[in-house]
Amino acid sequence: MALTVVWFITAIFSFVHLSPLISVKEEYAFKQWISEHNKVYGTEEYHHRLHVFTQNKRTVDQHNAGNHSFTMGLNQFSDMTFEEFKKFYLFTQPSTCSVTKGSHVKRTGPYPEFVDWRMKGDFVTPVKNQGFCGSCWTFSTTGCLESVNAIATGKLIQLSEQQLLDCSRNFSNYGCFGGLPSQAFEYIKYSKGLMREEDYPYKAFEGKCHFEPSLAAAFVRDVVNITSYDEKAMVDAVARLNPVTFGFDVTADFKHYKEGVYSSTQCKNTTDKVNHAVLAVGYGTEKNDVPYWIVKNSWGTAWGKDGYFLIERGKNMRGLAACSSYPLP
Repeated sequence: MALTVVWFITAIFSFVHLSPLISVKEEYAFKQWISEHNKVYGTEEYHHRLHVFTQNKRTVDQHNAGNHSFTMGLNQFSDMTFEEFKKFYLFTQPSTCSVTKGSHVKRTGPYPEFVDWRMKGDFVTPVKNQGFCGSCWTFSTTGCLESVNAIATGKLIQLSEQQLLDCSRNFSNYGCFGGLPSQAFEYIKYSKGLMREEDYPYKAFEGKCHFEPSLAAAFVRDVVNITSYDEKAMVDAVARLNPVTFGFDVTADFKHYKEGVYSSTQCKNTTDKVNHAVLAVGYGTEKNDVPYWIVKNSWGTAWGKDGYFLIERGKNMRGLAACSSYPLP
């Protein structure tokens, strides 16, 4: 009898430990979130997602109650664990940048204190959404080439991520499992062009290559890699030339980013840890003298600051200076 009671108490303790009690207020917040994001669950899935959502919301609330340079918020990913998020949105194939000495020729400045290519003219396309596919590298590539092409020609054309997904595997890219913008630029260079988004629309999964050279709308004459870990060279390129691609290591806290300057004390900042590719469209400095990058993401406008985020500049934060590049049109 005593053993049965002990077992029962242990089981209850384990259940509470693994599945913390959820308040009425927390479940109400989940139902509001479900309505806002048009989610539909079965009964079992509902309870599982309720617990995941509650844990994420508590993480957000605890972070925002502290003293941090950025705030967190609920978003479309708030019913997902970080393991699930990584599986659907980040690289699962290793994408190590092999360029240590790049071809970008850096000048000494001086540079403006603030640069934002969105404010310079019609040079940056709207934020897009990669969906359930680790294809961020294709959006970083198209975003950069769209801007470089617009700066050179005066015409802002949305380009095809799907062509890169379908056609660039021979350049060490892996479709929805990862890739690198520098390798995608190489593909565009040797295939002689990239089609428009409207002619080769995005499907969020890899398919058969349907590239039609006669419909190519943008070209790459050469690929410029920025020397690994030379963040000042990235500033030089963005200040003088155009937005640049970069890869970095996304961790669980970044999934909840809402606004402010993202910073992390988890110091994985080498080329082998890159799992997400984005586009630096500018830079600046906060009132408290914290320098930052202005970055375009590919998770839709509901995430972050209208689809953008700021990340601390000058510290190779999360490895952001390990693998940066841009094309010559």
